[in-house]
Amino acid sequence: MSHSLNEIEAMAKRAGRGAGLSWGLAEEAAKGTRWLSSFGFPGTEMLAELLELNDQIPPIDVSPVSLSADLWHAPARRMSPLIAGASLSDCAVRLLDRGTITMQDVSLPLLAVPFMGGAALRLGVPVAAEWEGARLATDGKQLCVQGEPDALRAGHAGLLVFSAPADMTGKREPVMRADVSEQSWEKLGEFAHRTFAPATEESRLRGAGAGTNDNS
Repeated sequence: MSHSLNEIEAMAKRAGRGAGLSWGLAEEAAKGTRWLSSFGFPGTEMLAELLELNDQIPPIDVSPVSLSADLWHAPARRMSPLIAGASLSDCAVRLLDRGTITMQDVSLPLLAVPFMGGAALRLGVPVAAEWEGARLATDGKQLCVQGEPDALRAGHAGLLVFSAPADMTGKREPVMRADVSEQSWEKLGEFAHRTFAPATEESRLRGAGAGTNDNS
């Protein structure tokens, strides 16, 4: 299936809200899914996988315990890449001061990468993310990629290291549309459907048709 980037962003936002993400995080997740898709990555597949993985889990359980620690970790021993990325963006100045920020046990680390773009633009220098077998860097506009597909698509990173400033090597060109698996689109649709209010007897009576009076 081929979808425009606008369609992907809209679906991802609704799915994020349906999965219980805050408005702000759902919007960031949608922008990130669009961004990854624009560079040829399976953004919708990875978002669907993450939402299913963390479904019904309190956000605090997959959030960093402390942003001032040398090694960020989450109570559930797996950190949401969306929350990790948003936290990294908030700590952009600290990243530049320290040179690196390291996170432990991050699910689907590629989903944290889009958040580097905002950090890079604020800092005015490229930011990189590295985990086993993969390295990506961005200045907020261009994306540089190094690593095999399996490593880039990893479901888990024991250590995820962000650094700034970073070298830009291995530039990848963006696309205008993205191929999306039917299964991931349906899964996002299921999460998005949760945002719809359930029908009540009153709403059914107000809807099209005669309701309980068929006028026959």
